[in-house]
Amino acid sequence: MERFIPDEARIKRTLDNYERVKNNVAEAAIKAGRSPDNVRLMCVTKTVEAEYINPVLDAGAGLIGENRVQEYLSKCGLLHLDGVEKHLIGHLQTNKVKQIVGEVDMIESVDSVKLAKEISKCSIKKDVVSNILVEVNIGQEDSKSGIFLEGLEELLCEISELPNIAVKGLMTIPPICDEDEARKYFAIMHKTFIDIKSKNLDNINMDVLSMGMSGDYEAAISEGSDIVRVGSAIFGARQYF
Repeated sequence: MERFIPDEARIKRTLDNYERVKNNVAEAAIKAGRSPDNVRLMCVTKTVEAEYINPVLDAGAGLIGENRVQEYLSKCGLLHLDGVEKHLIGHLQTNKVKQIVGEVDMIESVDSVKLAKEISKCSIKKDVVSNILVEVNIGQEDSKSGIFLEGLEELLCEISELPNIAVKGLMTIPPICDEDEARKYFAIMHKTFIDIKSKNLDNINMDVLSMGMSGDYEAAISEGSDIVRVGSAIFGARQYF
């Protein structure tokens, strides 16, 4: 097999992008009257080779997100992951749950009782507690996964009764729209997040609100996001094979 030789110019661009985005996140937090320490930058590594991820990890990135179970498992052994938190952020099929439970620190894309039950079952077998976020389909788009807002509290209460699962908060992806429109969706999500937190529901913690990606992370921060998930703005346009 031909040895893969990384592009040094691309590595430099990636590191420059990472520093720029990191600074933008901090500035957006300060502008919103928040501490930069309270907003985490997730480097989304979908379709990115380990040779381009590791320089960012070595530069101090402490949180990565992957969309697909198989892709994460195929390259996690190549990554410099000491001290790095790992999240699965893409849609998770129930038949892949047993492969990912215990391999990541959080599953951000739980949107049904069926999926939560499978995570619970596999977590019991592996003697772990799985941290999860419930994914909300804020735009009620048929093309996206996630629970609609009107069903969110009922879903949270059902999941909270399952053993070996810890609900840590909410995640969302708004519809494709301009920044002003995205800001409205983010504001609705933040209000929902705060409302649920105020109810002190048993076994449900609203510690994390994950929203905002490469095109809208600054708006998301201004509306209360705790984690922004940034991929292409750091690693460049995704290359699908």
